[in-house]
Amino acid sequence: MINNPSMATYQLSESPLDLRAPVFARLRKGSWWMRLTILVVLDYVLLFLAWFVSEYYASSVHLPGSIPSNFSSMFITTAIQIGALALQGNYQAGNKRYDYINIIKTLVFSQGLIILLGFFYQQIIEETRSKLITSLLISTSFICISRFLINLILEFLRDKQLLGCYPAFIIYNSEDKEKIINFVKKEKRYILCGDDSAKSLDRYNRQATFEKLNQLGVTEVFISWDAIKDRMFTCWLFQASGITVHLLQTEFKPIYRDVEFTNIGGIPCLSFYCPTIPGGGFWIKRCFDFCFTSLFLMLSFPIYILIAIAIKLDSPGPVFYRQTRVGLRGEAFKVWKFRTMKTNAEQLQKELEALNETKDGVLFKIKDDPRVTRVGKFLRRYSLDELPQLFNVLYGEMSLIGPRPLPTRDIDKFAERHFIRQEVLPGITGLWQVSGRSDVLDFEQVINLDMRYIENWSLWLDLEILFKTIMVVLKKEGAY
Repeated sequence: MINNPSMATYQLSESPLDLRAPVFARLRKGSWWMRLTILVVLDYVLLFLAWFVSEYYASSVHLPGSIPSNFSSMFITTAIQIGALALQGNYQAGNKRYDYINIIKTLVFSQGLIILLGFFYQQIIEETRSKLITSLLISTSFICISRFLINLILEFLRDKQLLGCYPAFIIYNSEDKEKIINFVKKEKRYILCGDDSAKSLDRYNRQATFEKLNQLGVTEVFISWDAIKDRMFTCWLFQASGITVHLLQTEFKPIYRDVEFTNIGGIPCLSFYCPTIPGGGFWIKRCFDFCFTSLFLMLSFPIYILIAIAIKLDSPGPVFYRQTRVGLRGEAFKVWKFRTMKTNAEQLQKELEALNETKDGVLFKIKDDPRVTRVGKFLRRYSLDELPQLFNVLYGEMSLIGPRPLPTRDIDKFAERHFIRQEVLPGITGLWQVSGRSDVLDFEQVINLDMRYIENWSLWLDLEILFKTIMVVLKKEGAY
């Protein structure tokens, strides 16, 4: 078990969940769905009406009083315009839905796309080229005017606190409290449900904080810049809970990807808007882990047999080696590896501590480790000793990609700032492995690489690391 007292408290303080996994909300919190539904339905009606009017105008030029009958074409062209507006972010929260220049550019682009489709599928979209200018003028006018009127009505309802007000919470440093409250109140679209100090984001307190936010039904949280310093990974926790985060800052310092610059009460603000399904990407990652691992294990089963035979012939002892590692949220588990060392390697390590090549002593690395067997050197050179960890992935204790799980000996030497790497599911490979593997001897470099992975995580980043891992292993870079 873990000897570090702070680590033991850490284990008891929180449930073993990856910070990217959904916690309280399966959908983003708030009435965003109502706003989205109203805007899409209204835009669809207005755009359909614009095409109807232009169709009627084109028909009346030849046959006065005639009524257009090509409704199927109008439904298709209207759907294309709605899709273009959605892709350009004109249905997102904030000021984007009132960006009239962007709306006009988007509708012009969609009209060009409709013309292009008309050339290839003229039997589906008929006569769009002849009605382009008329429909473009009418549709842009309808949409811009409707957005303007909606904004006026919404501002009126917010002033009366009848509609469009979101439950909000403030997390602050003591000197910023009154200032932030005044800034938020200027917006007239938030109902303040409560506030708390920066300590509420500490790793010992944040579970209780999120439970409190969930009970209050909070949809948006405002955090002063200094209150979230060195806690950037908490933005993942807010997103997994379906809560939008606004960082109120007094200086420009980009800290995260996929943020939007907004204005709250006259000061700049970084906003982290939640996806429609918080944590959806994480569950896709877990499904990929399970499917890829299952398939790989079935195909590589003969390799496992050959390695097992080689280990038994090379030195006495078991084929597999199980070592206690510390994983997600301080959970201790047994990691599986092919045995690459002598059976008394644990006892010999105490005698070899003086030869440790890492600068701060947190990790234990020796280039020519005398405990490693002949077959073990070959397995380590090509990272084949890590293959049994795929069973840990199947069991849910590890992922294919993530920070490497460390032995309890290393965790016992952690400083407080190092525990961030325990916030996500550990992996077989990660940025550390593709950035030098055993050549990275400074643990602070390891922490920085883990931080970069956590803050910038995406499914694409996982695939990129997986591909780079294959290249690194084949080139035998930094392995010993």
